[in-house]
Amino acid sequence: MKYKEQIAGLTSTEQALLIKAPALVSVLAATTDNEISDKERNSAIELAHLKTLTHHPLLKAYYESVEPAFKNNFESTIRRYAPFDNAKREALEAEIKQLEPILLKLDPNLAQLLHKSLSSYADHVRKSNLVVLDSFIFPLEIPGLTG
Repeated sequence: MKYKEQIAGLTSTEQALLIKAPALVSVLAATTDNEISDKERNSAIELAHLKTLTHHPLLKAYYESVEPAFKNNFESTIRRYAPFDNAKREALEAEIKQLEPILLKLDPNLAQLLHKSLSSYADHVRKSNLVVLDSFIFPLEIPGLTG
């Protein structure tokens, strides 16, 4: 079953949260040090565009829906949760956890792909502040050298 057919059974609130999910996850990943750098911000926005080009075919419609609203969702999430102290990060985590019951309503294959995609998205944003040496010379995680 295609993405658009699956989300037709969701409420408009659930659909909106799915569209916001990459922005929410990005902000949480980018603020592990309680602030967001320009590099993390730019990386998240760039990846939102790239995901529409380089994703699993089952997620194509999803990322095509996410991309036009991503920057606005990302910036509004920053405004809503800044400053990124523990209480605000916990509130952001709680909003992200609201995705779990929504994913359970989707086809398990699509839900798994979406979960994996959002996790890789978070990893990309989290790692965007790594030094060039880590990112390009050692692109794979090597215990003791990267990670």
